[in-house]
Amino acid sequence: MLYYYAHTGHKIGLDRAKRGAAVIKALKEAHIEAQLLVNDFRAGVALKEHGISEYVTIETIQDIDAIAQTGDSVIIDSDEDDHGRLVKYVSDFKQVWRFAHDSHDRSVHGEILFRPDCDSDECLEAVIIDTWYFEEGTKEDRLLFFLGDSDHDKTVLGHEAFFNAFEMELLLGHYFFVKYEEDLAKVFTQLHEPEEYIELIRSSSTVITASSQTALEAKASGAKAVYLDIGKASLYPPALLQQYGVDVVQGFDVEAVKNVLTSAAPKADKQIKKLNINKIAEMYKEN
Repeated sequence: MLYYYAHTGHKIGLDRAKRGAAVIKALKEAHIEAQLLVNDFRAGVALKEHGISEYVTIETIQDIDAIAQTGDSVIIDSDEDDHGRLVKYVSDFKQVWRFAHDSHDRSVHGEILFRPDCDSDECLEAVIIDTWYFEEGTKEDRLLFFLGDSDHDKTVLGHEAFFNAFEMELLLGHYFFVKYEEDLAKVFTQLHEPEEYIELIRSSSTVITASSQTALEAKASGAKAVYLDIGKASLYPPALLQQYGVDVVQGFDVEAVKNVLTSAAPKADKQIKKLNINKIAEMYKEN
């Protein structure tokens, strides 16, 4: 059996699980069943709209072997401290793939790394976008803001002056606090429910977000994508986003955002590609 563990939660959101959903669906098309492991029930429910109907919840990365058994294979997408557990996983499981934490991360125990800067056969491409963002569709003239699935610190309301400078629509996150919407409705022209995520990212002409995963999904769909670097951990570094033609703005800078909205997107040195899981499928079947 192949397991895919994606670190999720009310403080970190669902970005890792979203790219996990893309991989799991692609594996299924290759006739390889994979079981998603997440950290809470809410994450599993939210992923139903992304095409994932089954999942198992575990506490942390250290509990993967409570589900996966000796001889199974596992993909790990997490920045948690494994407290030495990875050594056991590589020893017990047939195959272990792991997403690199940063550009300096290297395979230590023989696991295969997913890297956003992968340039050899010893790693796998970590820029993973679900195929439906590449499908052609009608764009609506909409300035959409999506902070992320979590706003534990109420960051949006803390920068009300920034949002008042624009006519933006807000895509709510799955982990937003109850009744938070009432306050947010006073700041944005329209609120959209989290279940509208895929449709809105695909159909919006401009997407501003603090999620690097969302920024690349919007770019793949043909939108003008703006990434707000607000100093939080990101799946992909801002410099990499720029290589794919995503505008990057430091913090909630009104003038900087106005400038990028009226200017051409940065030159794209790289093109976002559709997900190819052939190498994963081959390695899994060989083992």
